[in-house]
Amino acid sequence: MSEYRVDDLARLAGTTVGNVRVYQDRGLLPPPARRGRIAVYTEAHLARLRLVLNLLERGYTFAQIHEMVSAWEAGRDLGDLLGLEEVLTQPWSDEVPLQLTLAELATEFGGLADASTLDRALKLGIFERKGSAIVVRSPRLLQAGRELLAAGVPMPTVLDIAEQVLRHTDELAALFLRLVDDHVLPSSEPGWTPSVAEVPELTEQAKRLRPQAQAAVSSALAQSMSRELSDWLARRFGPLLSQEEDKTV
Repeated sequence: MSEYRVDDLARLAGTTVGNVRVYQDRGLLPPPARRGRIAVYTEAHLARLRLVLNLLERGYTFAQIHEMVSAWEAGRDLGDLLGLEEVLTQPWSDEVPLQLTLAELATEFGGLADASTLDRALKLGIFERKGSAIVVRSPRLLQAGRELLAAGVPMPTVLDIAEQVLRHTDELAALFLRLVDDHVLPSSEPGWTPSVAEVPELTEQAKRLRPQAQAAVSSALAQSMSRELSDWLARRFGPLLSQEEDKTV
């Protein structure tokens, strides 16, 4: 088995000696063996360090990583736990974000893309800054905005609509997650983690629930649009339609 000093371990894992010592102090890495005054690390330390770095990149906190590593050491299958996390956190859309320069944004929207409009779009999460560029998270949402502008809807109103839609979709997402907490997970207590036996079933349930949640929202929106459109036509054109019917009598 290969052995490493701390600087070699850090270099192979793509991190710093300081980080290695921090992870060790937090209990995420086991202590090294000692050869006199020299700390000696093994392939097992390198594998653990790479795992810790991978989990940090995926957004886990030190406390969460410590809990997962402890669960792994207690006999749970960390691969199963990461498989469940992957299902839960994979993107809900196949859209590829679009990157535009400020000049391209100004060319497309002209005077409509002023500083206040850009700032509001950033706060809503429609746009995201990446250096000097602007990342459009949802090109489909951007296209919907283009169509509304082309139809004569003012830019402030387009952003008002986007804000309302995002607020309602946030509420729907929270509703579905409460449903999972209350009726799908064996426990909704903070800090609960699934057992080895529970992980595969929860992974399959998560896979099934994702498309069902999207289908339910899409179907409900279609029904609501149908009802609202019918009422709108009656309000806007009801008298005119009645006159046309009288002419045919």
